[in-house]
Amino acid sequence: MPRYVYSFDEADWKNKKLLGGKGSSLAMMTQLGLPVPPGFTITTEACKEFYKCGEGEITKIISQLEKQPPPEIRDKLIEKLWNIIDSLELPKGLMDEVVEHIHRLEKKRGRLFGDPDNPLLVSVRSGAAVSMPGMMDTILNLGLNDESVEGLAKQTGNRRFAYDAYRRLLQLFGKVVLNIDDKVFDEAMDEIKEKYDVKSDVEIPEEGMVELVERFKEIIEEEAGGFPQDPWEQLRMAIKAVFRSWMNPRAIFYRIANKITPDIADCTAVNVQSMVFGNMGEDSGTGVVFSRNVATGDNELYGEFLPNAQGEDVVAGIRTPMPVSELKSRFPELYNMLYEKVKLLEKINKEVQDVEFTVEKGTLFFLQTRNAKMTPLARVKTAVDMAKEGVINREEAVLKVQPEHVLQLLYPRIDKSSGAKPIAKGLNASPGAVSGQVVFHPDTAVAWAKEGKDVILVRVETKPDDVHGFYAAKGILTSRGGMTSHAAVVARGIGKPAVVGAEMIKIDYDKKLFSVNGEVVKEGEWITIDGNTGEVYLGKVPTIQPEVIPELRELLSWADEFRRLGVKANADVPEDARIAREYGAEGIGLLRIERMFRKPERLEVLRKVILSETTEDREAAMYKLSELVKDDFKEMLDVMDGLPVTIRLIDPPLHEFLPKPEELLKEIYEMEREGAPKEAIEEKQRLYKRVVALTEANPMMGHRGVRVGVTYPEIYKGLVKAMLEATAELIKEGKNPVLQIMVPQVAIVDELRFVKENAIYPIAKEVEEKYGVKIPFMVGTMIETVRSALTADEIAREAEFFSFGTNDLTQGTYSFSRDDVENKFLPQYLELGILRFNPFETIDKKGVGELVKIAVEKGRKANPQLEVGICGEHGGDPESIHFFHKVGLDYVSASPFRILIARLAAAHAALKEKYS
Repeated sequence: MPRYVYSFDEADWKNKKLLGGKGSSLAMMTQLGLPVPPGFTITTEACKEFYKCGEGEITKIISQLEKQPPPEIRDKLIEKLWNIIDSLELPKGLMDEVVEHIHRLEKKRGRLFGDPDNPLLVSVRSGAAVSMPGMMDTILNLGLNDESVEGLAKQTGNRRFAYDAYRRLLQLFGKVVLNIDDKVFDEAMDEIKEKYDVKSDVEIPEEGMVELVERFKEIIEEEAGGFPQDPWEQLRMAIKAVFRSWMNPRAIFYRIANKITPDIADCTAVNVQSMVFGNMGEDSGTGVVFSRNVATGDNELYGEFLPNAQGEDVVAGIRTPMPVSELKSRFPELYNMLYEKVKLLEKINKEVQDVEFTVEKGTLFFLQTRNAKMTPLARVKTAVDMAKEGVINREEAVLKVQPEHVLQLLYPRIDKSSGAKPIAKGLNASPGAVSGQVVFHPDTAVAWAKEGKDVILVRVETKPDDVHGFYAAKGILTSRGGMTSHAAVVARGIGKPAVVGAEMIKIDYDKKLFSVNGEVVKEGEWITIDGNTGEVYLGKVPTIQPEVIPELRELLSWADEFRRLGVKANADVPEDARIAREYGAEGIGLLRIERMFRKPERLEVLRKVILSETTEDREAAMYKLSELVKDDFKEMLDVMDGLPVTIRLIDPPLHEFLPKPEELLKEIYEMEREGAPKEAIEEKQRLYKRVVALTEANPMMGHRGVRVGVTYPEIYKGLVKAMLEATAELIKEGKNPVLQIMVPQVAIVDELRFVKENAIYPIAKEVEEKYGVKIPFMVGTMIETVRSALTADEIAREAEFFSFGTNDLTQGTYSFSRDDVENKFLPQYLELGILRFNPFETIDKKGVGELVKIAVEKGRKANPQLEVGICGEHGGDPESIHFFHKVGLDYVSASPFRILIARLAAAHAALKEKYS
């Protein structure tokens, strides 16, 4: 028979998958000699065995829930799921092991489980292999009943404390084990507070606590047939309930949202631990402490302590706690011990630690440690600092910071020059400034977000059941709670801006509004929250982009040492190039010239080029246009002096630069109606006929890219002339321009050969003779058609470089028009699971990726000197970057604001390959 139970002092704490994160941490701390209440862990293998009988049906329901059905369907699926789980039984032999380990606990603690005079009480807590804060369930004070509560009172000399412990058990057992709505317990608590005229639970007198216990027992009797007085039955039911919590809706949603697949965490363990009590008076309490400041990254103990409170009170955000630094004056020796042990845990785990602790009558106990969830600022700063301190090495520091952390670090801040005044201020729990429409319920947040609305979820305090609303919302605002409350921890974990504990805000759920300082904000009205400062504003407030912090620059300089892939930028205008260079781009991998033509005087000349009916007219107009855009090319090459600039020849269908036929018809109608001169009307009619003649049925697969260069070489000649003259002028000025000319949409090698022989090299010769300088430049092509990928060996003999245009290559591979697909059926494909991801955001490795591999292999075989990169949007996607590293590309090119992300992702790809 398999073994399911291990005590903290014997378990292999390195086996996190078996023991879960919490069980692993408790075993580690116990074996290190930290003061940990003794206990044992029921492994994840027991949980998997528990679910084995209902596995098939459960899997089907989970797959339906993954599609995020409407609330009414979701609720029916959850009811069906829980009916299946309720029918399951604990694994054979498990309770025998549990009983044996409870008896061991009795000997260690000198108390007896179920004894009316000297009761042993335990907590029953969940713990998966990865941290899922607040997503699963906990029961405290288990083992109490109507008899042992009096025994506990005598044992401690504190009857109020004993009944406070009992009422907590009744509420948690009712909610977690018996599925009673927490609201009915809260209402009963509020009635008692009102009766005794107190504001918080700690002020309720002894007789009020006794009365509250009786009321809670009545609720359980009415809702579930009564509270089990047998402690062993309580324990059996609690273990089953914690197993069941692995499949509660919030846990399922959290795993889906965070991509926690079965190979990462496949079930929860259960930790049974003897109780210590933080609610025994003002010399007791409960707290959460971080080994460093999780908001700023500063090397200081950071956290909160709540006197006369128990476990869940701090993270629930029900009362606002005091800073942990106040322990220094209350319990200086205890604080010093806390500091020493927390820093030890950080050193061993090589990570900032999030530690739960309890103080019972001045004695410190550790209840859990886990890797902390931090703001992006803290994540970067702590990684750099810990590397400099020798806690970790530079490679480990780089791997600790994820690309999404860098993205979040660039979240906007409030523009103070806007003059906006905050209406409230809370704690800056998670960074970023966002605007959204106020909603008060997580289901509303989900529904509105699906309609494309930006929402801010506003709650008194959040609970784990609200997690689906977190993911739907742009930001979170609460009126209660501290920096370690549920709202703060989850928001930091998922990168959502959050302001918590804004106590001046008064929320009315029934009326769907909140009020603050005379202002009333109703559901649907706009507010702005700034998670950087904790401030709340009415309406939409302008934001600005933050500066790159020194620690990030330093970390990325380390990343640059480890990466193999080069990182370039996609750009439209010189300002893009300046930003890209500032962010560390090693060149321009794609300069799209089309935006240069949008200035009115240039657009007019380009239209003459397009509408010309003779080569001579086109050449004349193109000469003028060449002079207009030359300075733009020169500025771009100058900004990137010494680094390659890849300029793409004109790519879009020519009709995109012309007026729409229906607009011209409307203008002709207006001219005729207003009596415009006949000659003017006839000119407009000629334009209309020419535009109609140029209109294509499928323009994205029609007369565009290289096909324009073949049919109208004078257009490409003019553009090449401007590029080469700009380069020549910079050379004569003593600069070092590095020009690469890229021909788009090549599908046949002879297209590239034709353009080189007729539009590029002849012009190069003319410009070199004109300026008297030798102009070094390269000619290459975009691989963005399926045929070019399949015949890459032929094309590589004519090209000096390839750059994959993965946007068009994806369209061609799928026969998808991106604009139509994303607006019509792609969301439904993702919802139904037909597509697992948007192929325009992350490279499709099986289809488009296979074409990339074929082209790289064939191209390099034909031309070993071939430079190969990618300039589609996938160049800034971390997952795609890992693929491009693996298939041997030389560089990726991304939008300027994704350069930092690409540098880090490229380093991750190299380091993971190194250690795989």
